Amino acid sequence: MEDEAPFPFGPPVLTARIRATPEDFFVEELPAFEASGAGEHLLLSIEKRGMNTAFVAKRIAQWAGVSEMAVSYAGMKDRHAVTRQRFSVQLPGRDAPDVATLACEDAGQSLRVIASERHARKLQRGALRGNRFVLRLRGVTGEQEAIEARLQAVRAEGFPNAFGEQRFGREGGNLDAARRMFAGQRVRREQRSILLSAARSVLFNRVLDMRVAGGSWNTGLPGEVWMLDGSHSVFGPEPASPELAARAAALDIHPTGPMWGRGALRTEGDCRTLEEEALRDSADVRAGLEAAGLSQERRALRVPARSLQWRWLDATCIELAFELPPGSYATSLLRAVGRCEDAGPAAPSSADPLA
Repeated sequence: MEDEAPFPFGPPVLTARIRATPEDFFVEELPAFEASGAGEHLLLSIEKRGMNTAFVAKRIAQWAGVSEMAVSYAGMKDRHAVTRQRFSVQLPGRDAPDVATLACEDAGQSLRVIASERHARKLQRGALRGNRFVLRLRGVTGEQEAIEARLQAVRAEGFPNAFGEQRFGREGGNLDAARRMFAGQRVRREQRSILLSAARSVLFNRVLDMRVAGGSWNTGLPGEVWMLDGSHSVFGPEPASPELAARAAALDIHPTGPMWGRGALRTEGDCRTLEEEALRDSADVRAGLEAAGLSQERRALRVPARSLQWRWLDATCIELAFELPPGSYATSLLRAVGRCEDAGPAAPSSADPLA
């Protein structure tokens, strides 16, 4: 397990519970495109409760009488939550069964079809604009004024774009499993992808933690590589300048950290020195990722909390609503405010980076 990460805005100002019920954790995908209205694929917009994405995909395949390979989705969504997401199912030359027969409700689980439309292409992984969250935090302790001031800081400055604990499996076991895989242990193909992602994410978080501790996670360093907000486009390395500082303050650009793979770090100067120091003790993990054929990439160290709003439902329950881009974690936003205990079932052994 990694040591506790530093807090970006100072000590926590609240403690609370999340996911006391699935309804306390609502997530809705923001689609990246409109359905074409015709084609051999059926786009299904589904609301689910108490089911993970893979379970729903299997149910759709059974309902449609097709193989699971014919069903696709843009991202994974939590089981202990109420979530809305798209699926596509390929039905060449066939009418779809009655969508009403796909719905179910039983023993804390439910599924309903919100919309169904024909589309020309299969739904690709990552084909979403982002996710909208509505979270209820219960059992809140802390001064209301301090909590609201912290939320205002997050709204103004964003928060560290850390990978959430669910990426690393129960008790952080995915990193140890990745090390065993790098040492020669054979794993299934789907597990290999999960472990590579987990190992990469650990290294990114280590760099991010050092940037948070030093106060440069949202301002940049000399030799920084920057990412344009709302895209994966990067530029740099660049020397520090008032213009870059102003763009960073306006959330137009964000500092980045390494997603490890083959090739040299793109950063220079102080930024590169920090990254090398943060990853000095992870030579085996870096070598394993390189041997697996991954290439150096960059990920933003900061993410804006779009449309962040809050309201108090009572003295100990606050509801937060916000939007995040794909690959960013609501739990990382919560951590910028305080410590939240997940009252739901134990975290799964993996999490999809596109969720």
